[in-house]
Amino acid sequence: MQPGVEGTLMEGKVFFGGASHSVTFLPEPDRRLRRFTLISVDDHLVEPPETWAGRMPARMVEDAPRVVDLESGGQAWLYDGNVIPNLGLNAVAGRPVEEYSQEPTRFEHMRRGAWNIDARILDMDLAGVFASMCFPSHLAGFGGGRLQTVTKNLELALATVRGWNDWHIEDWAGPYPDRIIPCQIPWLHDPAIGAEEIRRNHARGFKAVTFPESPHNFGFPSIHESYYDPFFAACEETETVVCLHVGSGGSLVPTSPGAPEGVDAVLFGSCAMNTAVDWLFSGIPLRFPGIKICLSEGGIGWVPGILDRLDHITKYPTGWPSTEVTAAEAFSRNFWFCSVDDPSTFSLRDRIGIEHILLEVDYPHADSTWPDTQDMLARYLVGIPDNDIARMTWENASTLFRHPVPLAVQNDPDAF
Repeated sequence: MQPGVEGTLMEGKVFFGGASHSVTFLPEPDRRLRRFTLISVDDHLVEPPETWAGRMPARMVEDAPRVVDLESGGQAWLYDGNVIPNLGLNAVAGRPVEEYSQEPTRFEHMRRGAWNIDARILDMDLAGVFASMCFPSHLAGFGGGRLQTVTKNLELALATVRGWNDWHIEDWAGPYPDRIIPCQIPWLHDPAIGAEEIRRNHARGFKAVTFPESPHNFGFPSIHESYYDPFFAACEETETVVCLHVGSGGSLVPTSPGAPEGVDAVLFGSCAMNTAVDWLFSGIPLRFPGIKICLSEGGIGWVPGILDRLDHITKYPTGWPSTEVTAAEAFSRNFWFCSVDDPSTFSLRDRIGIEHILLEVDYPHADSTWPDTQDMLARYLVGIPDNDIARMTWENASTLFRHPVPLAVQNDPDAF
């Protein structure tokens, strides 16, 4: 049962646009059998109401993001006079599948682990996840773009971004530094300031930055310009991993009018594929050969096909600017790929590059394998050598994000 809720089943009424729907929390799951040491490099958090408390200049407190109650009975964020109603985008862990399309409208309509770090660690323990990297919610935007474009007050936006990062390193990752990989929001309006923030946050322990796949959708310059070079230089210098989460660019793959929402869900892999090739041909991996780019929630099934295509296009002009490094070589050197549900592709792990495959749980979203991640992996990884399994389940993530795993946990997934 969700912490703080009595009994084995709780029902309440939530109001969506004036219509009421029942919200159900399933019985609390039992602790799952742990077969593998596991690091999830794509989970999500929902910012709690106190995120910016004590973290904003006094003159900005009233305009900083804060939770307000709505006449409908729900809650929303109020930010510089703008109401952002999607409180916990897709935070449906612990609820029946038939309710997955119903967005939470109050914090009590989400499993507590979505927004409370102590409860999150308990849920990680339950599913056998040793460490997790968490992306922002709808409020910030998965790549941080919404938080700094909803308001036209750039001073407020910068203070709000810094406040989010302060909260993340102090209150989310801080209490459990061995269990949470710190991931920051970037400052996009000025790459020089953004670079300073990368260096400052590196010194504080941040290992990654989430970045919009297509920043031009938020009104920023295209990645095919040199505008972001100071920012990416700082990422390369500090080994800060640039994470590109599906949907962080403000749009998904275009579909025909009237297509059901499931079409977007099926096409997540094509979103990641488009993003990877776009970023590859931007020249960023050539100007910054040490940069590390991680495609989150896009799967790995498309990777072998793109490698084949990159090998094939050497036969004719493509605009690839280097004669020393091929597009396929840069792709294999600078990009990492995350699997949430790709059972048929693990057999192609050597073609993908075994050292570039990571795993994710995607808690608390509908796509999540929580709490049955360990059982799912046991089915998917049958017949794969133990060394390869260790690489994909924790070693690659530990190396990429410079997040050590204690020897006892390496050897025994029950050691935490």
